[in-house]
Amino acid sequence: MEALHAFVAGHNVAIAAWLLIIAYIFIATEKIPKVTIALLGGVITVILGLVSQVKTLNGTINPEYFINFIDFNVIFLLVSMMIIVSITTRSGVFNYIANEFLKMTKGHPVKVLVVLGIFTAVVSAFLDNVTTVILIMPITFSIAKKLDINPVPFLLTEVFASNIGGTSTLIGDPPNIIIGSAGGLSFMDFVRELTGVVAVILVAAIIFLAFCFRKSLKASADKMEEVSKIDNSNTIVDKALMIRSCIVLSLVILGFILHDMIHIETCIVAMLGASVLLLFEKPTQILSEVEWNTIFFFIGLFIIIGGLEASGGIKLMAEWILAVTKGSESATAMIILWASGIISGVIDNIPYTATMSPMIGEIQTLMGKDYAYPLWWCLSLGACLGGNMTIIGAAANVIVSENAAKSGHPITFMQFLKYGIPVVFISLIISTGYIYLRFLR
Repeated sequence: MEALHAFVAGHNVAIAAWLLIIAYIFIATEKIPKVTIALLGGVITVILGLVSQVKTLNGTINPEYFINFIDFNVIFLLVSMMIIVSITTRSGVFNYIANEFLKMTKGHPVKVLVVLGIFTAVVSAFLDNVTTVILIMPITFSIAKKLDINPVPFLLTEVFASNIGGTSTLIGDPPNIIIGSAGGLSFMDFVRELTGVVAVILVAAIIFLAFCFRKSLKASADKMEEVSKIDNSNTIVDKALMIRSCIVLSLVILGFILHDMIHIETCIVAMLGASVLLLFEKPTQILSEVEWNTIFFFIGLFIIIGGLEASGGIKLMAEWILAVTKGSESATAMIILWASGIISGVIDNIPYTATMSPMIGEIQTLMGKDYAYPLWWCLSLGACLGGNMTIIGAAANVIVSENAAKSGHPITFMQFLKYGIPVVFISLIISTGYIYLRFLR
């Protein structure tokens, strides 16, 4: 065993990288459930010593302890929002919203796709994209059922829109929170520099997706006529539950928005909301509805990626990006934008952003704030938008795919990639034009 650990220590970056690549290959082929691959890969990462099993080392906290690489803010946020949404759904409020959407669009599937895409993007600007897709999915399934069409086009549009919309604000996506802190950028800095270009990207993405899905976005005239005249007066089945859950949900959302003022993590705010709602419910019944497969998939994936991070692999990639630019601001900006977009499609954008941010901070120290200013926006656009490339590129993608499979409409790795690559390419092309015209010309 000592010989194995010595070998791993001497080749830790290569082994961690290959372990991640092999895990992604198995996830892509879908021959074995994703959660099984992620947990097995996580266990192998720990056994090989790429991350440590020991919590303390010489009386101090061990930074390479495998638990440290699991983002429990994400884990507890997911579980808590699943609980809140599960309880809120029971009141019938999501069906009510779905009916209102259908009436607004007259039941026309293309109009429904556009409305859901824009709504998801706007909400994602103020909530994290995971919370947004958890909230919007029950509405989507209800709409698709009433129109008797496949929900997958709607779901893909929503997940792409959530990642795009989340790019526009400081609180919309976790990488932006990291970037804002490292770069000293405010909420309004993000709104001023990113909202406009994100709006253009969103419109372009929705037009592209509406064109791609045009053949499947068809409903019979009688279904459209039927849903456009839905009687929504009796949709709410439990008014007390609706009022209670909507108040709690609104306060949770307010807590997310006021994060910078109250200094309470989003997962704690969500856990408080879930706990309050559970006071009026049977916890065993509610907890059985949590998507535990998704939760444990993330835990395993965090550990695998942690192995690459602990070995220095992510840092090496970041250093290579900076080395090849040779001091050119334009070259540095484009490399960071495109490399971030591509790398974030296959590697979780949170550890990637956490590694890149200090390096851009160092560039800012050496070259000046004006030189580094556009680089922060390149990192934000690349890291956030790149998550649309693969089904495991962002947390929201995994949530949507797991729920789609549960509903009987699975989204395969290759199916997601078919639309994800063009959406990311369109996003990065528009971002390139914006960065050049806004900062570099």
